[in-house]
Amino acid sequence: MTQSTKALLTDFDNCRGQRVQKLSLTNSHGVTLSVLTLGATLYEINVPDAEGQPHNLVLNYPHSEDYLANPFYVCMAIGRTAGRISKGQFSINGRPVTVPTNEGHNTLHGGPHGFNTVIWDGQFDYSGKTPTIAMHHKFTSQDDGFPGDSDVTIHYALTDDNRVKISFTGQSDQFTPFNPTVHTYFNLGDQNSIEAHVLQINSTQRLVLNSEKLPTGEFEELTNTPYDFERPTPLKAAINGLQSIPERGLDDVYKVEPTRNEQVIATLTDPKTHRSVTLHSARNGLVVFTANSFTHDNMNFKRTGGYGSPYLGVALEAQALPDSMNHPQFGAVMLTPGKPQTHEITYQLSF
Repeated sequence: MTQSTKALLTDFDNCRGQRVQKLSLTNSHGVTLSVLTLGATLYEINVPDAEGQPHNLVLNYPHSEDYLANPFYVCMAIGRTAGRISKGQFSINGRPVTVPTNEGHNTLHGGPHGFNTVIWDGQFDYSGKTPTIAMHHKFTSQDDGFPGDSDVTIHYALTDDNRVKISFTGQSDQFTPFNPTVHTYFNLGDQNSIEAHVLQINSTQRLVLNSEKLPTGEFEELTNTPYDFERPTPLKAAINGLQSIPERGLDDVYKVEPTRNEQVIATLTDPKTHRSVTLHSARNGLVVFTANSFTHDNMNFKRTGGYGSPYLGVALEAQALPDSMNHPQFGAVMLTPGKPQTHEITYQLSF
């Protein structure tokens, strides 16, 4: 462990009879990354403001129970597979598989017993030059209803060049889908709205979704539409252009091109504070959700002092395209028995 990186383990609270801990890393620039053992949740990315005071770039709650009491997966780990699975059904090598559903007839974000629902074993890993936060859990087929027993480890790292690196490693004894992410909601600014934030996405297409938000298998070209972020564009422009649809904002899956520009898939900037985050990912999907419906009960956000509001944050979820098991053209998301697989997401911070 280098002297420039500090690691701290503290008790966060108790949730339904179980202890929840917070693991934190702080680098030499005063950036702090904290993760909760509940849901392997990204609790904070604090950067110093102009006066040296910490500013959290992600949304969070003061209590563990708050995370379980709302339906929006705020900054929680998602898996075994992110997004929706149509009717909770797919096939593996020609064999039909059914997994538990939790959104009508469909399975959302790993189902009712996904990554976000468990308390992970959290430890610091000192095997490298600097410590990382390691979250581990074994998901059995009896627990979550997916095929096989899967060992999953999520490593959170903070570098001295202000990168947050998240790696998901899964290994299973059977073929099983593995498309994890973190449901990170960003608000880089000092206001309780992300409408002035500027977003750029390396994408010219989004998935066509049906009324249940399931992919049809088709793609829509984005040029000259409110969904077009190929050039840096204020989120307010898209939100204003989408007021006539039920979502009244973005809740969409972009097909990104990670081979362009060293796997940079998106950049989010707050022009007023000049804070920005650049997302790197090798996978082909990015979900963008502008928190259009953040008027739900139990939205006890720390930054607002206890309430939610539309456009409070923007979720940027790097992943493979959802429901890929039912759309082979989207790409493979299966773990092969006995062969570990790792996916990485990196947030390059600037402030």
